[in-house]
Amino acid sequence: MEWIPLLMFVVVCLVLLSGYPVAFVLGGTALLFAAAGMVTGTFSPADLTFVPNRLFGIIDNTTLMAVPLFVFMGVMLEKSRVAEKLLASMGQLFGGLPGGMGVAIILVGALLAASTGIVGATVVTMGLLSLPTMLRQGYQPQLSTGLICATGTLGQIIPPSIALVLLGDVLANAYQEAQLKQGLWSLDTVSVGDLFVGALIPGLILVGLYLLYVVTISLLKPQWAPAFQADDGAPRGWRPLLAGLIPPLLLIAAVLGSILTGKATPTEAAGVGAFGALLLAAGNRHLNRQILGQVVRATSRVTAMVFMILIGASLFSLVFRGFGGEEAVQALFESLPGGVIGATLLVMLLIFLLGFILDFIEITFVVVPIVGPVLLAMGLDPVWLGVMIALNLQTSFLTPPFGFALFYLRGVAPPEVKTAQIYQGVIPFIIIQLLMLGILALFPELATWLPDQLYG
Repeated sequence: MEWIPLLMFVVVCLVLLSGYPVAFVLGGTALLFAAAGMVTGTFSPADLTFVPNRLFGIIDNTTLMAVPLFVFMGVMLEKSRVAEKLLASMGQLFGGLPGGMGVAIILVGALLAASTGIVGATVVTMGLLSLPTMLRQGYQPQLSTGLICATGTLGQIIPPSIALVLLGDVLANAYQEAQLKQGLWSLDTVSVGDLFVGALIPGLILVGLYLLYVVTISLLKPQWAPAFQADDGAPRGWRPLLAGLIPPLLLIAAVLGSILTGKATPTEAAGVGAFGALLLAAGNRHLNRQILGQVVRATSRVTAMVFMILIGASLFSLVFRGFGGEEAVQALFESLPGGVIGATLLVMLLIFLLGFILDFIEITFVVVPIVGPVLLAMGLDPVWLGVMIALNLQTSFLTPPFGFALFYLRGVAPPEVKTAQIYQGVIPFIIIQLLMLGILALFPELATWLPDQLYG
């Protein structure tokens, strides 16, 4: 039986390469292996009786209510031209400096990440709005495309992030399971709010590293990032600048501030964000029946996909454990040289490689429930582990040839931009991401200090 869990994992990866929907691959593979196990006597049918309770637990999970609300918030902001006003404001503020447009894009990307939390929407929006302008102003194509892809993925790590919501829920269950295995009955808890707070400092440091890279490039290679020449028709003055900056900043302050101060749970803050996005759209005169219908349909599609994948992944993990997969993983980790360090390195490498073929949702729901309890039982801090996984998943979005951010940008980039130039452009940012992972590994306090101060 030792090889059956590994075979399940391999079969899932192979079938996914065919392009079949992930949720049905996970659930179908699990049921086929369970049926074969019952025929051969290697799987107990009683394990499948836990399926209804798991499905009810998914539907009844109040934390996951934040997912449709944050998706609604992000899509509504995308449709209300907030990004366009932000980019115009930041371009006016920094564009006259060498590399100023690059600085503006990073700051806008960080603000959009804190406003929407949706990688695809940010990359596509920035690609449509800023890439043609940057190329026209003489920016090197590799630098331009790398900047847009990298800043677009900040939605993975800067709260409020859908990835952090899902990771927080999975890690909360894994942490409780790890403590029960250790014989602890007075359980500590970890919440999505803890993960939001823990990701804040690493996310800001990552933005700082991006800014440092762009400023350095503009000084060493000024021809790659020339000063930006504003169009004659571009709005000037403080009024349009403040009009573009203040509304999204107020929304971010309302959402994150309510979480950081303990006034609201992430789910309640998501409701505040969704309502705030409606107000911004109305203020920008981009709220009508057609736009509202588009936002609701997009939100329904994303939410249905997330929950279908969660149901399929829950069934997969149940069958995986029924075949003794969790014990096999624990035995593997305990036999690795380096103990918990070796196990953590192996998991991070596995997540990085799986990022080539799986979305962050699948990795969160399939891999983390399997390896999370084992790593946490070995003594790792759940907040630090969650932020490390989120950073790792963000890196996989950028990595050629299958990084999702690269596909998003390729779909909207002008024809003169070559795919090879996009791949070349993200390499420095992948190095920065790996550097950030190393910094966080050496200094876990970057993720754990702020939650301890606020909630300790």
